[in-house]
Amino acid sequence: MHRLLSAVLTVAALTLCANSQSAPIIDLGYAQYQGTVSPANISHFLGIRYAAAPLGDLRFRAPQPPANVTGVQQATVEPNQCFQASNGVSPTNPLETRAPEVISTEDCLFLNVYYPSDAAGTPVEKLPVLVWIHGGGYLAGQASAYNGEDVIDQSNRGLVVVIIQYRLGVFGFLPGAKVKANGALNAGLLDQDFALRWVNRHINKFGGDPSKVTIWGESAGAGSVLQQVVANNGNTKPQLFRGAITSSTFLPSQYKYNHRIPELLFSEVVAQTNCTTAADTMACLRTADANALQTANTQINNGGFFGTFLFVPVVDGTFIIQRPTLSLLENKVNGEALLSVTNTFEGDDFVNQNTGATANATQYALDLFPDFGPAQADKVGQLYAGLGTPLFQENAIQGESIFICPTYFILGAFRGRAFKAEFAIPPGLHANDVAYYWPTLSTPPFQNTDFINAFAQIFTAFAISLDPNVKVSPTITPPWAKWDDVRRTEMNFNKTEAGAPVVRTVKTDEALLERCRFWDSVNVGSLTAQ
Repeated sequence: MHRLLSAVLTVAALTLCANSQSAPIIDLGYAQYQGTVSPANISHFLGIRYAAAPLGDLRFRAPQPPANVTGVQQATVEPNQCFQASNGVSPTNPLETRAPEVISTEDCLFLNVYYPSDAAGTPVEKLPVLVWIHGGGYLAGQASAYNGEDVIDQSNRGLVVVIIQYRLGVFGFLPGAKVKANGALNAGLLDQDFALRWVNRHINKFGGDPSKVTIWGESAGAGSVLQQVVANNGNTKPQLFRGAITSSTFLPSQYKYNHRIPELLFSEVVAQTNCTTAADTMACLRTADANALQTANTQINNGGFFGTFLFVPVVDGTFIIQRPTLSLLENKVNGEALLSVTNTFEGDDFVNQNTGATANATQYALDLFPDFGPAQADKVGQLYAGLGTPLFQENAIQGESIFICPTYFILGAFRGRAFKAEFAIPPGLHANDVAYYWPTLSTPPFQNTDFINAFAQIFTAFAISLDPNVKVSPTITPPWAKWDDVRRTEMNFNKTEAGAPVVRTVKTDEALLERCRFWDSVNVGSLTAQ
């Protein structure tokens, strides 16, 4: 969900050693993979297949184990990415560009592993593991955009990094009662769960400790972290992660799978793939040409309301058993500790900034949440009436209801076990923070080493010890109290007008929390799901 995907991507061939005689080989049982070792003695394994290709009868079904293959498979090339889509209406659309070097395909269930090693690729020791789940609105994103060395460097070689892919758009999030009856809802989330089980089973072979896994994502990746936190009503077995990190939690309206809106989306897909008259709709969809499905994927999402993403998780009653907000309220969560970061102005990129003359908070609420009634929309208008211009109010409604307030919902579920931060470097927009922890993706605009190290290392320190106060190396970040609804302590990362870094504790604004209580009361992010 961010514009940074247009940046230069990692080209492994330019950075990795090509000496195949010293390159490490890992035996996973179903396949052997040979990786490469970088000049910095970090081993790269790119494009490891963690699940069977979801083709043919496996389309719209839960992921299955990969087939056994003989011989040594080369893990030296970035994997093909899953089919991509975009909402297609924003003039600054964060999903427009993506890796041109990487092919989009339905066969995309791969992951990349990076770990500190000696020159021969042998892991140096058992280390905590950080699993990255990419963003992109559940419509776009890929593993190839991220270089695991970025995170390993900021961890002082103290982490193993895994970057996963999962099915997107119509391929990963086709909703509806017929999918429930003859397939798998939330297939993209099930892919993530399957990848985490792969990590649990195999990461020790790469020098990782499966009992010390942290999952981290940005935007829809952070939304995915939230979904994994509430999966199985917080009772996933075995424990697949101990730590959870959310950067800009994305929680759009999450309907029950057979609500009228998911069923409308299903009908649109059926119509656009000429399956309306088929005796068996799901069989027809499984035999439909992948490019025809991808065309429907693109066209349906393009037709959505400005800044919205249509194929997203639903309440399926099996994996996501109930409304995520309800599970959070009931403290039914997986994981032991949480770190959550939001940006100051999360909503601006998803609101048409050319509509200032006609902006109206009440009408915007009705447009954004189609199940709202007049009373709820009027309440939104009242809550946001004192916040700047009408356009500023629309930006705030979008940012708070879908990104910022869901972050406080998940913080509440980890009360006394969570840390909260805000990234406020101007302009403080959605995804402006990403360059500071994935600098290979895009150069950080604020080129201040003290700031970059302070911000990037809160994530690596947390992944190592579940506490950003246990620093990887000395930084300017002061002592940091856990977040609770009494002290409401946050760490603010900003700079002065003169360009000096400012990292300090602040207190969460009570007026913001009051607006969040309204969004929680109407279950926005899980609207009308039962």
